Amino acid sequence: MEKKLQELKTRLLEINDLNNAAALLSWDQSTYMPPGGAEARGRQMATLGKLAQEKMVDPAVGKLLDELRPYEEGLPYDSDDASLIRVARRTFEQAVNIPPSFVAEFTNHNALSYQAWTEARPANDFNRVRPMLEKTLDYSRQMAEYFPGYGHIADPLINFTDYGMKASDVSAIFAQLRKELVPIVKAITSQEPADDSCLRQFYPQDKQLEFGLKVIKKYGYDFNRGRQDLTHHPFMTKFSLGDIRITTRVHETDLGDALFSTLHESGHAMYEMGINMAYEGTPLANGTSSGVHESQSRLWENIVGRSRGFWDHFYPDLQATFPDQLGKVSLDTFYRAINGVRKSLIRTDADEVTYNLHVMLRFDLEMQMLDGSLSIRDLPEAWQERYENDLGIAAPDNRDGVLQDVHWYAFTIGGVFQGYTLGNILSGLYYQAALKAHPEIPAEINHGKFDTLHNWLRTNLYQHGSKFTAAELTERVTGGPLRIEPYIQYLKTKYGELYKLD
Repeated sequence: MEKKLQELKTRLLEINDLNNAAALLSWDQSTYMPPGGAEARGRQMATLGKLAQEKMVDPAVGKLLDELRPYEEGLPYDSDDASLIRVARRTFEQAVNIPPSFVAEFTNHNALSYQAWTEARPANDFNRVRPMLEKTLDYSRQMAEYFPGYGHIADPLINFTDYGMKASDVSAIFAQLRKELVPIVKAITSQEPADDSCLRQFYPQDKQLEFGLKVIKKYGYDFNRGRQDLTHHPFMTKFSLGDIRITTRVHETDLGDALFSTLHESGHAMYEMGINMAYEGTPLANGTSSGVHESQSRLWENIVGRSRGFWDHFYPDLQATFPDQLGKVSLDTFYRAINGVRKSLIRTDADEVTYNLHVMLRFDLEMQMLDGSLSIRDLPEAWQERYENDLGIAAPDNRDGVLQDVHWYAFTIGGVFQGYTLGNILSGLYYQAALKAHPEIPAEINHGKFDTLHNWLRTNLYQHGSKFTAAELTERVTGGPLRIEPYIQYLKTKYGELYKLD
C-alpha cells in the first residue's frame, strides 16, 4: 500500500506541476505580457491544461484509488493519508467526466477572452467581447452537461468551487441575507452620505504601494514566499507553497482602491501560506472552497482592515505618508469615509453593507444566462435594470456596468460569484469563534499586533488546506453549520454605531 500511495503522489505531483506552470503563464499574461502574446499564450495554456487533464483522468489513477480504498478505510478520517486519497478520488471523479480536448479548447478561449476584455473595458466596447462571451456561455453549459442529473444547470459549476452546494442552497442563503440587509441599507442610505472627499485627492502610486506592503507585512504576509505586482483586476495566485503572489491596481485619485485590494489579496495569500508544507504537490495543498477562501480575504480586508482599532494604530502612519492630503483630516472623518455606505456601481469598491447586493445581482444574472432565459445580447440592459431596481443607480456606460468584473471574461459563467458572499458570512462566523477563544484580539489589533488572530486562523483553518470540505471545516471550527447571524450582528453593531441606527 505504501508503494501504491507513493505512485499516486508521484502522479499527482506531475499534474500539480503542469497546473502551476499554466498558472505562471496566466499570471504573466495578467501582469507583464505584451498584448501581442495573447494568441500564443492561449495555445500554451491549452497545451498544459490538456496534458494535466490527460494525466488526471488516466485509468491508472482510478485503479490506484480503487486499490488504496481498503487502506484509506482502515485509517482515521482526518489522517493525512486518508484525506489525500479521499480528496484525490473526488478530484478524479469530477475530472473523468470532462474530455481533455474540451479543457484545451476552453482554456485557450479563456486566455483570448481575457485579453479582449483588457482592451474592451477601457474602450467601453461590449460588442468587442460579446461574441467571446457567447462562446463562454456555451462552454459553461457544456461543462455542466458533462454532469447529468443536476437540479439546475449551475449546480455542477458551483460544486467545483464550493463543493457540496447547489444553486438552490445558495439562493436560499441569499434570500435570507437579503431580507436582513435591505432594511439596513435603506436606513443608512436615507441619511446624508459620509464625506469621502479625503480619499479622492491625489495619492502618488509609489507611496500607496509602500504603505499597503507595510501593513500586510505586519499582518504576516511572507515576502520570502510572495510579491506584489500591478494588474487590471487584482488577484492572488500560487505556483507552490513557497511562491504565492498577489496583485493590485492603483488609482491615484482613490486611496482605498489599491490599499483595500492589497489587504484583500493578502488574506487569500496568507491562507495558502498557512497550509501544511507536507501537502506540497498534492490536492490537499489548496484552499478548500471559494467561500472559505473569500472568508479570509474579506476578514483581513474588512473586519480587521476597516475596523476602528486598526486605524487607531495605523492612521498616524498614513498621515505621515500623506501629510498634505491627510494631515488636517481627523481620524473620525477618515474612519467614516472608509466605511461610508452608499449606492454604488463598482462591486470591488462597494462598502460592506451593500457589497452582497452586487454579488446577488450577478448570481441571479448567471442563473438566467445558464438556463437560457437571458441572452448575452440582452445582458447589458438586464444589468442596468437590476442595478436600478436593487440599488437605485444606473451605470453611465458598460465600462462600469457589465464589463467591470473580469470573471465572465476569463472563467466560467457560474460557480464563482457566490463565493464572495459565502465568504462574507463565514468571515463573521470564524471571527466570532476566534474572539471566543481569544477575547484579547481586538485590543491587540488596536496596537497593530495580529499574531494571535493569524496563529488561530493558521491552526484552525489554514493548515488543513482542502483536507476537509467547507461544511466539515466550519463544523470543526465553530461547532455548527454555516449561518448568517454572526455576520449580520457584526454589521448591525458596527454600522449601528456609525449611523446611529436602532
